[in-house]
Amino acid sequence: MSTIQRARGRLRAHPFALDAALAAGVLVCMVAGSFVDPHGPHGVTWELRTPDPLSLALMALGAAALVLRRRVPRAVLALTGAASVVESVTGDPRAPVAMCAVVALYTVASTTDRPTTWRVGLLTMTVLTGAAVIAGPLPWYAQENLGLLAWTGIGATAGDAVRSRRAFVQAIRERAERAERTREEEARRRVAEERLRIARDLHDVVAHHIALVNVQAGVAAHVMDKRPDQAKEALAHVREASRSALGELRATVGLLRQSDDPEAPTEPTSGLDRLDELAGTFRSAGLRVLVAREDQGPALPAAVDLAAYRVIQEALTNVQKHAGSEANAEVSVVRVGPRIEITVLDDGTGAGGHGAGHGGGHGLLGMRERVTALRGTLTTGPRFGGGFRVHAILPVEPRTSTAQDGP
Repeated sequence: MSTIQRARGRLRAHPFALDAALAAGVLVCMVAGSFVDPHGPHGVTWELRTPDPLSLALMALGAAALVLRRRVPRAVLALTGAASVVESVTGDPRAPVAMCAVVALYTVASTTDRPTTWRVGLLTMTVLTGAAVIAGPLPWYAQENLGLLAWTGIGATAGDAVRSRRAFVQAIRERAERAERTREEEARRRVAEERLRIARDLHDVVAHHIALVNVQAGVAAHVMDKRPDQAKEALAHVREASRSALGELRATVGLLRQSDDPEAPTEPTSGLDRLDELAGTFRSAGLRVLVAREDQGPALPAAVDLAAYRVIQEALTNVQKHAGSEANAEVSVVRVGPRIEITVLDDGTGAGGHGAGHGGGHGLLGMRERVTALRGTLTTGPRFGGGFRVHAILPVEPRTSTAQDGP
């Protein structure tokens, strides 16, 4: 099989040599056919008769023209057709010069479109058969005349079939290549989305807990000598925040180990059911947080629940880091129809500006990516009179339902 493939490859690499070999083969067949006498006393017989010089010249001319059949197929068809017409009118018995015209017609049909094949094929059949019937020495019903009609039709049909198959195979190959490119692009997109999701989770977890650890460690260092009891309480908060950070990091990284498990969760387990616990960690760090909730209803989808929790966590972390030690924060969670609205306000006036503090990191960007991924909206900005406002609207329905309903 490999030998055949190598031979095909060499022939495709040298089409001129292939056409020359084909022309030689056609010439041999035509010369051999010229020794056949179809009108003998006992039917078709082989006789050692010498073909007419004109027939030999026409056969040589037609075979030589086939060498150029790929380069100028229509010119070759016209030349071989003319040679066939001359032989049909003058030859008796007739030599098979029409064989080269059939090969030329096949070439034209295999390299053009179907309408052109129909036009050229009908024209060739009409001219060759009509010339033989009207001006030839044989009666119109002679088998040679019917043979011209049949062989030209076979040549055009075979060429059109080869062209159709070649186009079909090419279309299949192009579709396969497009599908492969699409799969690769989809795989790269999913990898990028997964990296982005993991980066957001790690940022939220680390930023939140490290901010709390930093505050409590500062409190412990400040009161260590004068109020050791308060320092011990601050260190206990540091230990609790560290334990929580390790737990959430373990849950986030554990998702990577469960990628082949169809029942494994696709997101960490944090959600709005832990909002009071989250607010408590900030209160223990000295931030005054007021929580107002009006979100009764069916359970939120896991992705929406996590996104809402992370938005509040990141917003409060930014308040803790940038709004100043006297800042107050208000968290509002309201369910309105098919959406849930989350608002985090503060009245801080930290040094350098609260908004500037936000703009220096990845917190706002991560929140926006989370909300946008769920087809929600996020607005952030300074409040009139001081402070900062984070407002997120998330759809409660899954993404498939939202896509069906329209924007």
